[in-house]
Amino acid sequence: MRCPACGHEGSKVVDSRPGLDGMEIRRRRECEKCTHRFTTYERMEGGAKMVVKRDGRHEPFDRDKIRRSLRTACRKRPVSADAIARIEERVSAKVEAAPEGEVTSEAIGLQLLEELRDVDEISFARFASVYRRFESLADFTELAASILVKPDAD
Repeated sequence: MRCPACGHEGSKVVDSRPGLDGMEIRRRRECEKCTHRFTTYERMEGGAKMVVKRDGRHEPFDRDKIRRSLRTACRKRPVSADAIARIEERVSAKVEAAPEGEVTSEAIGLQLLEELRDVDEISFARFASVYRRFESLADFTELAASILVKPDAD
């Protein structure tokens, strides 16, 4: 495994443990040259799911894309890395468990929105603005109103 700090190809495994769902192994590695520590993940490769994009294109499912999207939405918010990992794991597991070989990007986006709504409202709004392609302040106002609406307590 190549060190991300110095590029040296030799590293040793310092610690291994199962991932959140038991379907991956998280390994802490240390570069043999510069002693920089980094994390790698080993996952079993199953039948590759394809994602159908809005424009009809097909691309292989990439759970790292979910992680990047979540990190962007949650940047500078009080959302822990563990919470992001749990959301990524739940959504990825649903995609990978789908009986069909294809899943729409819309279905993935809706699952992420549902998960983010319960974690952080600002992160939810950030993700929604990109996912729903907001074009004006009115779109944000409408979203904020839907978040603030609470059932009447009788």
